[in-house]
Amino acid sequence: LAVLSLFVSTAMFAYLKPSSISSPSLDLALSVLYSVVPPALNPLIYSLRNQ
Repeated sequence: LAVLSLFVSTAMFAYLKPSSISSPSLDLALSVLYSVVPPALNPLIYSLRNQ
């Protein structure tokens, strides 16, 4: 559930942000966040689950 929440919250932020603040660097940062943060936190989440 925690991993799913990370994916959904990042995707919601990416798609619901106003177009007035859209810039290529912000889009790049969001795509990196979406592709790096959930897999990086996955081992931490599962180790907490196993305890």
